Amino acid sequence: MDPVRLEIFRHRFSAIAEEMGVALCRSAFSPNIKERRDYSCALFDSQGRMVEQASHLPVHLGSMPMSVQSALESMPAWEPGDMVLLNDPYRGGTHLPDLTLVAPVFSAAADRLVGFVANRAHHADVGGMAPGSLSTAREIFQEGLRLPPLRICRAGEVDEHLLRLILANVRTPEERRGDLMAQVAANYTGQRRLSELLRKEGVELTCEAMVSLLEYSGRMTRAMIREIPDGVYSFTDYLDDDGISEEPVRIAVQITIAGEKAAVDFTGSDPQCQGPVNAVLAVTVAAVFYVFRSLSDPRLPSNSGVLSPIEIRAPRGSVVNAVYPAAVGAGNTETSQRIVDVLLGALAQAIAERIPAASCGSMSSLVVGGVDPQTGEPFTYYETIAGGMGARPDRDGLDGVHTHMTNTMNTPVEALELSFPLRVLRYGLRRGSGGAGSRRGGDGIIREIECLTPATVSILSERRKFAPYGLQGGYPGKPGENLLTREGRVEPLPGKVTFCTARGDRISISTPGGGGYGTPAKRGYPRSGCGSGGAP
Repeated sequence: MDPVRLEIFRHRFSAIAEEMGVALCRSAFSPNIKERRDYSCALFDSQGRMVEQASHLPVHLGSMPMSVQSALESMPAWEPGDMVLLNDPYRGGTHLPDLTLVAPVFSAAADRLVGFVANRAHHADVGGMAPGSLSTAREIFQEGLRLPPLRICRAGEVDEHLLRLILANVRTPEERRGDLMAQVAANYTGQRRLSELLRKEGVELTCEAMVSLLEYSGRMTRAMIREIPDGVYSFTDYLDDDGISEEPVRIAVQITIAGEKAAVDFTGSDPQCQGPVNAVLAVTVAAVFYVFRSLSDPRLPSNSGVLSPIEIRAPRGSVVNAVYPAAVGAGNTETSQRIVDVLLGALAQAIAERIPAASCGSMSSLVVGGVDPQTGEPFTYYETIAGGMGARPDRDGLDGVHTHMTNTMNTPVEALELSFPLRVLRYGLRRGSGGAGSRRGGDGIIREIECLTPATVSILSERRKFAPYGLQGGYPGKPGENLLTREGRVEPLPGKVTFCTARGDRISISTPGGGGYGTPAKRGYPRSGCGSGGAP
């Protein structure tokens, strides 16, 4: 296809995904979606290959093609007005709170399936043993309601029987109904916009553009890989623990570059664990997609073509390819980040001038749930808390941002206190937590929240024991810290824990800083001071 015309199509497809996100954000009920924007939208061809995505969450987007494939396999025949809902981590999902909705798009005559639109949103509760459906669970059954691909809409009508079944198994049913209907509305928006494009440009030309974009991304990714010196590059890093035992969890990778192809092998990673840090294959694929996409031209379309020259090997039953019935809640939020760290650590041996030091390495998930004393209704507050970005070869890391596999915003203090029986006592940068270097790592965040009613709290966090690494002589970032203040006494909390609080208890989350890059002396730092996250 003519390059100019192809670029125009690329932006049209991208605009469809972005508008889907706007519709979802503006019509959602929960602060987690409408304030934090914990959702993602994308456009797929008739074979379920991702053609274009919005600028949303890498862990959602890189894994969503596997969910769409599962939806296709479950539906032998699609009809106009169908929509399929799923969250099963073993069928392309990430963790149970992430609900994916897939809808077909047909030609005007409804005689040809042209493609799909899909969105994924994190619901603040989908049942399970603790509010928020994220906890120190030992098996998937404790984490919430697991949905295989199910047709929730038929001929444009919502299946109320299925919807009632779902809502009967969650703590906040009205909020869940509102968020699900927002997802339905987002897919309708995508269907309408793609149908308009089909009428304007024709089915054949639009489908040709989809294939051409996939091929273009594949060619550009191969060209990027050719710029990496041939060789074998290995790296190992560790999760602090699995939330059940104190033993660290090994994640190892070996990247083989040969011409325009890359093989990414996670052999040597630990077997799947008792606790919830297990990552399913879709999460691992999403991390690989993210890293290689980040090394490419920023203007490159983000689609399934990126993975065409990359082979991924993840041993079945390992912590990076967990199988039923492993608990997986933190595999999405924490293990995905460590997978990125090991991939970047390996690639730094080949192209050090293009790789940053480790970022905070944790989404620092906090869940608080209970009964609101004002309304008598259950509530669930969920948030991932930002940290420090790793220093880059040419500039400092950013302070207090979401990095790598997450791309959400924060819940504004005003929205949080309006929606939940919680009070924010402190919210600011954790000065000095970024690692020293010729380029300094970004600082983390301190967020302290007071419970105004008894509640159940879950924290799933990482980098509380193993600090984010520096590169090229840079110092590591400062590890994170979780604290509970109860009746004037301050107690340390584990990185992963589920516990009960009383009214007046305070939870403080201090997130890790990013690692530094380059020898600190080159910036004029003394070896022992100024922003060091701790000397190696």
